[in-house]
Amino acid sequence: METRCKFWLPKKKRFCANIPLNESLFCGNHTPRSDSQWIPCPIDPSHSVLKENLEGHVRRCPLLKQVQSLTLQPFYQKGINAGKEEDQEELETFRPEGADDLESSNDPVSGSLDNILSEMKRNAVYSMTVLDFYKLIEKIEHVHESICKDIQDSYKVPEACGIWIKREVDRKLPFQEKHVMQQVSILGNLEGLGVLKSSLGKERADYDDGTGIPAVVEFGAGRGYLTQMLADCYGIKKVFLVERKSYKLKADRSLRQKESLILQRLRIDIEDLNLNAVESLREDPYIAIGKHLCGPATDLTLRCCLGEHCNQSNAELQSVNPNLRGVAIATCCHHLCQWKHYINKKYLLELGISKEEFHAITWFTSWAVDADHGADLPDVTDCKLHLESIEKKQCGEDYGVDDIVRNMKAVERAVLGFICKKIIDMGRLMWMKEHGLDAEFVKYVPSSVSPENHLLIGRCPNHL
Repeated sequence: METRCKFWLPKKKRFCANIPLNESLFCGNHTPRSDSQWIPCPIDPSHSVLKENLEGHVRRCPLLKQVQSLTLQPFYQKGINAGKEEDQEELETFRPEGADDLESSNDPVSGSLDNILSEMKRNAVYSMTVLDFYKLIEKIEHVHESICKDIQDSYKVPEACGIWIKREVDRKLPFQEKHVMQQVSILGNLEGLGVLKSSLGKERADYDDGTGIPAVVEFGAGRGYLTQMLADCYGIKKVFLVERKSYKLKADRSLRQKESLILQRLRIDIEDLNLNAVESLREDPYIAIGKHLCGPATDLTLRCCLGEHCNQSNAELQSVNPNLRGVAIATCCHHLCQWKHYINKKYLLELGISKEEFHAITWFTSWAVDADHGADLPDVTDCKLHLESIEKKQCGEDYGVDDIVRNMKAVERAVLGFICKKIIDMGRLMWMKEHGLDAEFVKYVPSSVSPENHLLIGRCPNHL
């Protein structure tokens, strides 16, 4: 009988069925490894390799050809949408006294790391004094009261999407009600803003009158089913799906079967995409969409569509794409946001929010979605009461921030998390307005459908 790997799989209640390596009891997946000997692959950090094998692995990594091919594409420009860790003008204007000493300290959140992990953010919060923690809560409360007003509920179901609502589309296409509700409302809000025309249909694919939108760029497209609905309901002619990962069961096959529809999938990180250099998009007006763009992906997308890019290698100014007609981005995963990538650091600094406080705020946002709060969530008018209840908690001499967090009620944590999400997205909204968009920030589905229900929408008024 052939020997099998001796690694026990507790969920399956059996041993691994793979064949073990020579002179080992385990297969390659389950061989005990020393962390000091394994390092992330420099080509694709999602997998690791033995340090002594690194040189040989880099030459034969399966993703090597893909990376080499990507770097030759005219639209690839490393870090073009990444933003900067610090903006010199902002630093000179808002840098507090002693900031130089702070940045030279050993505080992991104050350093020059591009990617601050959630664990680092949590440790930085727990290392705060109780007084500083309460001051930060009070600051968040004041900022929320001053800027986060009139965020409307805007769940819209356009008539054009009736074929999806009634499930009159191809039965082979995946249908999950909560995702369909979100996709429908994103398109409904675009239509309500005037970016999409409800009169458009399959019979009107020429856009001879110049009022239609012949191209769609979906950022963080995943399998591409938001674009699938848009193509089914509004007769889109050109589709560009931007996604860095590879997916199975994509909408590509269904989209390619549509007559007169041109599909191009750009497998690239949004951070490195120069949209102006996509040859097949240069002459076409387009709308940019994205459903649940995680963390900094929202900032990268806005910068990709609207920002004045500066090439880090030659400081050559890139022009803003003049063909943009509208934007719709459903934000999510605010706990992943990074100071370097955030689109409106000036807005935060003017509010008195430092880089360190921003990282704390992003960590708080995870509390909004870390449990099923259901009907326990208060409306906006109750938020102040819950924050005040946090601030009024009595503390003993040995009481630390970790003790305060541990004793907070779930609803208090959730309220603080949602408030922090609003502050982050409100800065993005203001940036969109500063760059000439008629923009809105709405809740596009009920929180019972998805607690990640923030939508940033905007249109270019000169083209509509």
